[in-house]
Amino acid sequence: MQNILVPIGFTESAQNTLQFAIDFASEIDAKIFVFRAYSAQSKAGTMINIDSIIERETNLYLRTMVKAVDTKNVDVKLIAAKGGVIDSVLGIDDDLGIDLIIVGAKSNSIKEELFLGRTAGSLVKQTDIAVLTVPENYKYAPLENVLMAFKSGVIKSKNVLKPIQFIVEKFNTRVNLLLVKTPEYTQEDLVIDQNLKQLQSTLTVTENSTTFQGVLEHIKTHNPDMLCVFRRKRGFFKKLWEKNTVLKEEFFANVPLLILKGK
Repeated sequence: MQNILVPIGFTESAQNTLQFAIDFASEIDAKIFVFRAYSAQSKAGTMINIDSIIERETNLYLRTMVKAVDTKNVDVKLIAAKGGVIDSVLGIDDDLGIDLIIVGAKSNSIKEELFLGRTAGSLVKQTDIAVLTVPENYKYAPLENVLMAFKSGVIKSKNVLKPIQFIVEKFNTRVNLLLVKTPEYTQEDLVIDQNLKQLQSTLTVTENSTTFQGVLEHIKTHNPDMLCVFRRKRGFFKKLWEKNTVLKEEFFANVPLLILKGK
């Protein structure tokens, strides 16, 4: 894991998210790319280059954010991109190869009822890059204990497990697998992929109406430093990914949430 992208919004938690990302990157010797997208529409008849002004202001904002945190000798680079967030992220990934996106759970939203804001939600829904969401005011701590929840042990993508495999190798992390048997499960779902088995410290099999209900039932028992789930068509958040925001009443985690996706 070499390149970490950190989208930055205009929120009070943005600085905390960036510090978390830098603290994590310092542990694994990764680069941080602090990113913000901007857009502008020139007014007819004006001589002012609005784009260049907004680009300059965006870069100034990013520099101010970086100066406000402890960079811990991490290689931090700034990216101000004109255009939409998703198109910009996809372009950055094509150019640099992004291994992980770290983003604040609420992003730019100030709505208290939201768990994932529009930016975080759209990054999960519309990209194939693993996303690590950070709760508000959460301080980085070594990832010693992870709860990995899923309702099917089938792994079809060759690289979907790379982020969690890297974390386990780097931090000697304990991974507690939680297989949730939902009403529509098949026998195939109960067969755990060998690569997933290799991550296993413990295995719990539970029956719940949804994967999230299984997490709610067992998260206090395991007391994880991080929750890990898959984003796939019949996996965790199946209904939630239909939109770009997630309400706290639909899902909430008070620890970082790693969402795995295979390219």
